[in-house]
Amino acid sequence: MSLIHASAAQLLTQLESGEITSVELTKACLAQIDAADKQVGAFLKVMRDSALEQAESVDARRKKGEKLGRLAGVPVAIKDLLCTQGETTTCASKMLENFVPPYDATVIAKLKAADAVLIGKTNMDEFAMGGSTENSALGVTRNPWDLKCVPGGSSGGAAACLAASMAPLSIGTDTGGSIRQPASFCGVVGLKPTYGVVSRFGLIAFASSLDQIGPMARTAEDAAILLEAIAGYDPHDSTSANVKTPAYSQSVKQPLKGLRLGVVKEHFGEGLDSEVEQATREAIHVYKSLGATVSDVSLPHSKYGIAVYYIIAPSEASSNLARFDGAHYGHRTDEAAMLEQLAQERAALEAAGDEAGLAKLDTSLVRMYRQSRAEGFGPEVKRRIMLGTYTLSAGYYDAYYLKALKVRRLIRQDYDAAFKNVDLVIGPTAPTPSFAAGTKTDDPLSMYLGDLYTVTANLAGIGGISIPCGFSKSGLPIGLQLQGPPLAEERLLQAAHMFQTATDWHERRPELS
Repeated sequence: MSLIHASAAQLLTQLESGEITSVELTKACLAQIDAADKQVGAFLKVMRDSALEQAESVDARRKKGEKLGRLAGVPVAIKDLLCTQGETTTCASKMLENFVPPYDATVIAKLKAADAVLIGKTNMDEFAMGGSTENSALGVTRNPWDLKCVPGGSSGGAAACLAASMAPLSIGTDTGGSIRQPASFCGVVGLKPTYGVVSRFGLIAFASSLDQIGPMARTAEDAAILLEAIAGYDPHDSTSANVKTPAYSQSVKQPLKGLRLGVVKEHFGEGLDSEVEQATREAIHVYKSLGATVSDVSLPHSKYGIAVYYIIAPSEASSNLARFDGAHYGHRTDEAAMLEQLAQERAALEAAGDEAGLAKLDTSLVRMYRQSRAEGFGPEVKRRIMLGTYTLSAGYYDAYYLKALKVRRLIRQDYDAAFKNVDLVIGPTAPTPSFAAGTKTDDPLSMYLGDLYTVTANLAGIGGISIPCGFSKSGLPIGLQLQGPPLAEERLLQAAHMFQTATDWHERRPELS
């Protein structure tokens, strides 16, 4: 098997035995990026020189017999919203196009401590707001299985680079499904851990009570290896869970006996594509053949998930993104041009004798704030900021935000009740396979409904994983989602690995010319 098609677990074995070097592996990934990324557009930045320097350093230390980290010599791609010291971290936004962080996010520090090779920063929807990676201000990413289709989002670049064999591992983030949905669209594995399992320190926040960083890979075993490297308590993040990190890579292959799966009946209703339903039901039969018991469960408040999510997430976004105003952080408009324009507006109003217009005219400071934000943010980010500002405003807070928080609690209680009877719940990751680029950009509600089965895990704070479970007749991947109670990542990974020992969907690769 070629280096770019091998799993991270296989590559680590070959690196440790001396069969290959990290430089050889890194060069192979860079060559694949050179060959395929002009079509796919997964990367915003390829860190070629620093990656080769890291690889050479790992090889030299291995040659000396030094103790190395868990990911020694393996390339990892990073979604471009994790602060990386000395490297631009853009959030795929003009607002942060030139931002170079002075420090590393905890996940980046952990990857460096594990001797991973950071190969590049991947594309995403601007500030992680979107489900197709079409909201990026800095480039277009396409689905390697069909270049006319989207890779999903917001971690579209992270998923696409795995599917196109440009890197064996990548890091994504998931606020409402942004790891699992692109994993489903691109035919790879994506795990959204329980809230608090992975530190958010250094993650540029979208919605702080929902954001979570997680591993993306081509197999469950590889996701386990990567999660083990990045998980753990972090005193820099007050929401970090102070619990011992399990040895995910050791337990992932342990068989699960007596696994009880709950089929969420609400996930098989209106809007579910027939091919996705068929692939999901066949996957459930695979689990039955492996000894799992399957029963129906109900999450009765899940039907409110989209509405609740699109009140809470924009509300938090409107607060988090207030700092990007051109004065404290982010893009600042051309002040000379702005002042000239303002002077022309004032002169015109004075010439017309428009006293009311003059009274309403911006001061230079207000115009700088307004113009910087108008230029720096894209349409989807502006839409969510306005929506969140509205729901938090006086007179509407109780009617929308407070009510949404109460329903969020009910959604969590639904899960708690379900997990008294089953170990995991199972269903489709997304209602449909990937779709053609441009078909939903003018219909945000249709785009939001793509998160129908994923947002509730974020609202409840629990973990979920998407694994490939089939293909549509048009050759697009279909994802299966497993969700577990809090801190059940070991069980999720074991169940995912169990499925991959009986199927080969995860071994298929797209053909790129």
